[in-house]
Amino acid sequence: MRFLFVHGTGVRRERHDRLFGLVRERLTARFPDAAVESCYWGDRFGATLGAGGRSVPGLRRPGRDPEPDPVDAETAEWALLLADPLCELRVLAEAGWESRDGGDAEDDGFAMPGVRSAGARVLGSLAALPPAPPRAGDELGALLHGTGLAEGFAAALESTARSAEAARAGERAADEPQARELATALARAVTAAALARAGAEADCTGAERDRLVELLTTRLGGDARVPGARAAAVLGRLALRVTTQPLLNAWRGSLTVGATPALGDILRYQARGHDLRTFLHARIAADPGPTVLIGHSLGGIALVDLLALAAARGEALPGAELLVTVGSQAPFLYELGALTALEPGAKLPYGFPRWLNVYDRQDVLSYLAGPVFPGDPRVTDHEVGSRQPFPACHSAYWKQDSLYERIEQAVAEAEIG
Repeated sequence: MRFLFVHGTGVRRERHDRLFGLVRERLTARFPDAAVESCYWGDRFGATLGAGGRSVPGLRRPGRDPEPDPVDAETAEWALLLADPLCELRVLAEAGWESRDGGDAEDDGFAMPGVRSAGARVLGSLAALPPAPPRAGDELGALLHGTGLAEGFAAALESTARSAEAARAGERAADEPQARELATALARAVTAAALARAGAEADCTGAERDRLVELLTTRLGGDARVPGARAAAVLGRLALRVTTQPLLNAWRGSLTVGATPALGDILRYQARGHDLRTFLHARIAADPGPTVLIGHSLGGIALVDLLALAAARGEALPGAELLVTVGSQAPFLYELGALTALEPGAKLPYGFPRWLNVYDRQDVLSYLAGPVFPGDPRVTDHEVGSRQPFPACHSAYWKQDSLYERIEQAVAEAEIG
């Protein structure tokens, strides 16, 4: 048996090698006798900006935004932090804390000259953090490298430590409980800034994100078991009211400039997908043994098209016994009538293999296959939850144990050996 991995949109060589290394490691651990191979197509069939991006307009501020449906509170809070990593610190800087007698905590006329305040001590600990923790022998460094956040960590640390918000919040943190809350807010700000810089390149689950916050908070002398009460009380309510458009605006620069291949690859495939499908067909047919095809995002679209077209011609690909799509838009394109192989309402042809479709409801690029192919026993949807907002959740699948457990179950059900 072999696994053939087809990457998604916007992926190029360096990103592919890191991503496939993770997939291969996890699959090999569960299937030690299986071959795990990849179909890298980014350089050959991916999109480039022929005019240097001159078609991309500047950012524009929207008018009145529509009211969104409520979303998970934790995901909403982190979406807000990704858009503005300093937002919690800004609350503490502006609102501060109330003292026990109802006054402002910073109005302490009895502070001893030369004695360092609790907040100043936390800021000093932040300034002393190493900008490049070692990859080995240090949990924080290992976690940063393992999540793809190491490259942007130094800049995230500096932007937080040098911010006016951090300085003002530090001035207003007069006692130990306030200092602990400040430490948590600083740790969340640094983590959010690192995630924002990495964008879709981050391979970070919600658990890993929370552990980063915990490790940073501990090094700042705080306690990360619960978010800071003052800032969280304000931002928790605000996060649930955040509308879609401001978040899209916050990400537009990276989505349309830094991550242009992500959109361009999809559009190019829609116009010239035959070449990519021919390439994938050759790779699959090169070894007619039992094969599990795993397609991420656009890779899943190409595989659905390829398998459906081949089956419709009565030329089902030998050995292709299970299709796994992860974070794929194939069902949505089918509904739109934009899927090359199938007209809307058409059934999957005889000879199409079993299909396991994996999605995350926070991933706006993932869709359900079962409801658009009702009654087809070959099609199964499976939900995973990374606890990350978009776009980080679109890449977080590959660290979810539940994904590989479900693939293992599907292989057993298909009796692939």
